[in-house]
Amino acid sequence: MINFNEDPHRRYNILTKEWILVSPHRTKRPWQGKQENVVSDKRPSYDPKCYLCPGNTRSNGSINPSYEDTFSFTNDFAALNAEGGNALYEEGLLRAKGEKGICKVICFSPDHSLTLPDMTISAIKKVIQLWQNEYQNLGSIDYINHVQIFENKGSTMGSSNPHPHGQIWAQSTIPGEAQKKCSSQIEHWKKNDSSLLQDYLTQELELNKRIVYQNQHFVTLVPFWATWPYETMIIPKRKISHILELTEEEKHSLADILKRTTQIYDAIFDTSFPYSSGIHQAPTDGLEHPEWSMHFCFYPPLLRSATVKKFMVGYEMFGEAQRDITPEMAAQKMILLAEHINGQ
Repeated sequence: MINFNEDPHRRYNILTKEWILVSPHRTKRPWQGKQENVVSDKRPSYDPKCYLCPGNTRSNGSINPSYEDTFSFTNDFAALNAEGGNALYEEGLLRAKGEKGICKVICFSPDHSLTLPDMTISAIKKVIQLWQNEYQNLGSIDYINHVQIFENKGSTMGSSNPHPHGQIWAQSTIPGEAQKKCSSQIEHWKKNDSSLLQDYLTQELELNKRIVYQNQHFVTLVPFWATWPYETMIIPKRKISHILELTEEEKHSLADILKRTTQIYDAIFDTSFPYSSGIHQAPTDGLEHPEWSMHFCFYPPLLRSATVKKFMVGYEMFGEAQRDITPEMAAQKMILLAEHINGQ
């Protein structure tokens, strides 16, 4: 029998079919590693130098409209473009192919000072509506087979602008991480005639060890196989393949749980918590995807404090992912913070 609180062990990720090494005994070691500088989180509501604020001029000379809620535009420095071809290159063991796509920037709010936990639920619902519009519009383009919606929050995660925003990269190829999840969910669906993530959620709700917060339609939990110290996943309580299937009530619940989850993050170390988050949902390749269950993933790097983050180095580069603090330890801390926030 494994003692999850003491024994080194490996855990299996049912979505990617990868393993992670968990070493809980290492939480007792002294820490003399690198500490990050805490970046001041105080910002004005409007910054005349910000490329994303309403009415400002961006680096390419375009002028933002005086938007009052959300705003999206094609990224001025896009990683993909619609002119990309489908040319192939093969020479011995060397292979490459062209890739077409569209990259967009999604401004969450005209207020430069806000982040998701500071926004109202009604304002977050408008962000969700914009995600829906972009997923539908981009996904309807004949060569777009995958639409990836994500957010990099904070300079620690490489965000080049503190204005509240996310991105969308839509492309002709289904990227590697999504392909892994496609494969696992298809395999489970064919074998069990049920959704992999819905079955997993049922088990997590019964165990009630890693459930951080839930409302009528969604659950935030720390996955059993979590890699990042305070990694979480948001899963709908009914099987929803993609964001367009949300009802109005579910949109409200999703806005609520996004706000609550990010509030909990900010409370962990009393700082504006950096993270990368994204939505994994059905591809837009024109095929039916009954196996897919939409879910949000949050990958935050902070480990011990607002100034100490997790690095993926050494064994993790050459072996496999590893963590010290167990998912259960992280979940318990977040649960207590959730109860405190709910009681305020």
